[in-house]
Amino acid sequence: MIDIKQIRENPERFKKAAKDKKFEVNIDRLMEIDAELLAVKQKLQEIATGKNRIGKSIPKLNAAKKDSALSQLSKLKEDEARFNGQVKKLQPEFDELMSQAAQPADDDVPLGEDDTQNVEIRKKGKVREFDFEPKDHVQLGVDLGIIDIERGVKLAGTRNYFLKGDGARLHWAVLQFAMDTMIAKGYVPMSVPLLMKDEAMRGTGYYPGSEDQTYRMEKDELNLAGTAEVPLTAYRMGEILKERELPLKLVGMSSCFRREAGAAGKDTYGLYRIHQFDKVEQVVICNGSIEQSEKFHNEILANAEAVMQALELPYRIVVVCTGDLGRGQAKKYDIEAWMPSRKNYCETHSASKFYDFQARRMNLRYKDPATKKNLFCHTLNNTVIASPRILIPILELYQNADGSVTVPTVLQPYMGGMEKITTSN
Repeated sequence: MIDIKQIRENPERFKKAAKDKKFEVNIDRLMEIDAELLAVKQKLQEIATGKNRIGKSIPKLNAAKKDSALSQLSKLKEDEARFNGQVKKLQPEFDELMSQAAQPADDDVPLGEDDTQNVEIRKKGKVREFDFEPKDHVQLGVDLGIIDIERGVKLAGTRNYFLKGDGARLHWAVLQFAMDTMIAKGYVPMSVPLLMKDEAMRGTGYYPGSEDQTYRMEKDELNLAGTAEVPLTAYRMGEILKERELPLKLVGMSSCFRREAGAAGKDTYGLYRIHQFDKVEQVVICNGSIEQSEKFHNEILANAEAVMQALELPYRIVVVCTGDLGRGQAKKYDIEAWMPSRKNYCETHSASKFYDFQARRMNLRYKDPATKKNLFCHTLNNTVIASPRILIPILELYQNADGSVTVPTVLQPYMGGMEKITTSN
């Protein structure tokens, strides 16, 4: 949610934000309704003042003047009911338009139409050159008996799979390694609920906009979360935090569910774009300072890079262009790992900065000890690791000519000291 005062001061900035991010938002209509609401609410304030004045005077009046005062009071009550009716009529449209308003991107975010215009800022690690014909992750998984997509599809439909044996162990190993890494950095581990009320989805900015991507439990009016960002960020929604509690640094491991609506025919092969996966997510809730947001944006990106470097996977960082940003994101970095079978760097992580966009929607505030005012927090989030997508580069880049896969050194303790995945394991 945007501060309406900012939109009033510069509506053209928010028209541009919506255009740059490719969202349809009628800012002119929002300003019309806002002006009407302000006028009506001013009238209501005047009526409240008048009612209070008359009410105090009535006991001191004689009979004739008391009748006149009561008549005035009755008229004010009629006007009050009429103006309240106007508010009741206007407020829902105002709220709906406000929920659609897009956060302007930071000034250094590149303009662009879609993810093909994201801008690379650095690469890390060397892309492996093979001296044999490499297999893709599906071939490796089938040959090693660790991935079964065919039976996953048979039981659950397209974009589903089984990981089994050492495939399941590798999946759990990379997730637990990521959790341990974040806990060592001082982030509080959280086991989170996966079914979210609409209020939490709206508060974190997923509604409106991502309804088609969400599995909704209509009977219970609950939603399967597509990321632990939702429960972690909304954990303290509606509360006023003490300033000394900030920053809140949380990390959660959860299953994630996405319908992938609109992705028909796109990335249908293998484990890249699937309906259910597991992810370790980091969330920071800090005070309402642009400098603090920038600091923690860099921190959460560095945390994810540390995991990629420990896994010794080549990757690159891109800054996401305006057309690929979400409604609430002021700036986002993607980490893209090199995936040999896809012959490209492909997204594995996203680090997002929201300023107070989510906090306003969630009414998440903190008390400033200096001014004693309640201020809105800032929120940020980033993937630490998501699996099985990350298994694509791990399996493909760590494969050997004999068809085995070397287990990354940092994961070996999580797999009972196993150094290689082979058919004989």
